[in-house]
Amino acid sequence: MENVNQAEFWQERYEKNSTGWDMGQVSPPLKAYIDQLLESAKDEAILVPGAGNAYEVGYLYEQGFTNVTLVDFAPAPIEAFAARYPDFPSEQLICADFFNLSAEQYQFDWILEQTFFCAINPVRRDEYVQQMARLLKPQGKLVGLLFDTDFGREEPPFGGTKEEYQQRFQSHFDIDIMEPSYNSHPARQGSELFIKLRAK
Repeated sequence: MENVNQAEFWQERYEKNSTGWDMGQVSPPLKAYIDQLLESAKDEAILVPGAGNAYEVGYLYEQGFTNVTLVDFAPAPIEAFAARYPDFPSEQLICADFFNLSAEQYQFDWILEQTFFCAINPVRRDEYVQQMARLLKPQGKLVGLLFDTDFGREEPPFGGTKEEYQQRFQSHFDIDIMEPSYNSHPARQGSELFIKLRAK
C-alpha cells in the first residue's frame, strides 16, 4: 500500500489509462455547489488537491473563478489539464505532494475534496485533516465528497464511514454538513457523503 504515497504509482496509472475512478465529468454534487457560489465567490482562493483530470477546476475556471489552484504530484494530469486550458495561469498548476505544501506560502478560503481523501494511504488520514486545517484560512471551508462504504481492499479507493470521519475531523473542524449525497453520479449513488466542514 506504500506505493500510493509515491508520485510514480499515480503517474503510471495515468500513462496506462488505468483511472477507473475518473467519471469523465464534473461530479454532479460539486457542480451544484459551485453553481450556488457563482455570484459570491469568484475571487476566493480555492485549492483542489490530488485533482487528477480536474474537471472541477476546469468548470470553476469556465465559470470565471480566477483564483483556483490545482495540485497533483503526478505530472501527467497537470500536463493534460494545461493542454485543455492553455490560458489557465501556470503558477496555479502545482506538481507537488499536498502534504509538503507550506501553510506560510498557501492559504485558501476553501478546498474542494474530490477523490483525494480516498486515494491516500488510510494511515495518513489524521495527517490529511491537520494539513487541510493548516492550509485553510480561519473559518475556511473543506467541501466535497467522501465515500460512505468499505471497499475492503488494499488498493485505492479506500472507503470509510461517517462515524470515522466525524471522529477524525472534529478535532480541527466544525461539521456543518456530513450527509448522504442525494445527487451523486449514478455510478456512485448511495455511496457518497457530501461534506461541508469549517476550520476551527
